[in-house]
Amino acid sequence: MQYQQELFTPLNAPELAGEQMGRESPGYWSDVWRSLKKNRLALSGILIIIFLGIMAGIGPHLSGSAYDAQNLSLANRPPGGGYWFGTDSLGRDLFSRVWIGARISLTIGLFTSFICFFIGVLYGSVSAFIGGRVDDIMMRIVEVFYGIPFMLYVIVMMMALDTGLRAILIALGMVYWLDMARIVRGQVLSLKEQEFVLAARTLGAGTWRILTRHLIPNTMGPIIVTMTLLVPNAIFAEAFLSFLGLGVSAPMASWGSLASDGIQGLRSYPWQLFFPAFFISITMLAFNFLGDGLRDALDPRLRQ
Repeated sequence: MQYQQELFTPLNAPELAGEQMGRESPGYWSDVWRSLKKNRLALSGILIIIFLGIMAGIGPHLSGSAYDAQNLSLANRPPGGGYWFGTDSLGRDLFSRVWIGARISLTIGLFTSFICFFIGVLYGSVSAFIGGRVDDIMMRIVEVFYGIPFMLYVIVMMMALDTGLRAILIALGMVYWLDMARIVRGQVLSLKEQEFVLAARTLGAGTWRILTRHLIPNTMGPIIVTMTLLVPNAIFAEAFLSFLGLGVSAPMASWGSLASDGIQGLRSYPWQLFFPAFFISITMLAFNFLGDGLRDALDPRLRQ
């Protein structure tokens, strides 16, 4: 049967416009970012965190006074003039010391969060995926660590390493990964019997490949949210330790040690406590706002 050529003519592009999709389907992370942008509190948290990070880098150089330069004739000056946040009891510029403290506190928070990510995610995923006796033993170890008071870890670290930043980082890193491990374990337990894991096993994928290419990427939502919320917890823990005199050594300063120094002259020199306490508060609020926004954006059931 012969077809006539004139019966088959190509359509012009305008005639095909109605058949085309309006736009390409966005990717997962693009969709997450679009949802996050709609959350004003989360966006404000991001802006505050960026501001604090920038000021931690350049803030100590803006006032022109070194954070450890002492001048007793300038002690306890109120904010104003050349001292934007005033001075402390030794005449040191509080503006420079607050932003040096931001470096220490943010470093502790971010370092602890990443330590929790690497240790907690690996530990929890391996425990859940292998299961059986291995899972029982690994979870009993976690419960033993949970049963030891946090202050005991800190005291042991101070005895072994002396007070300072390294002792605080090790003490926090030894404890804060436990929650991450339990969260990841629960997520992997719910995913490891899914069809895509069975398909990967059928195709010959090993344990490590299934964990790193299939299971852990599918738990990144809860992992990211947990990491975000761990940062203010670690900062607050460091502030508490510094307030007790177990923090960084002088002349270095963290927000906690500045608050500890400031409370001694609270009635006479309230600005010495106000500024470090204020920045601790807004940092914790910013990370909590961001964590709540990420939780809503990463969970499809909570999206608008």
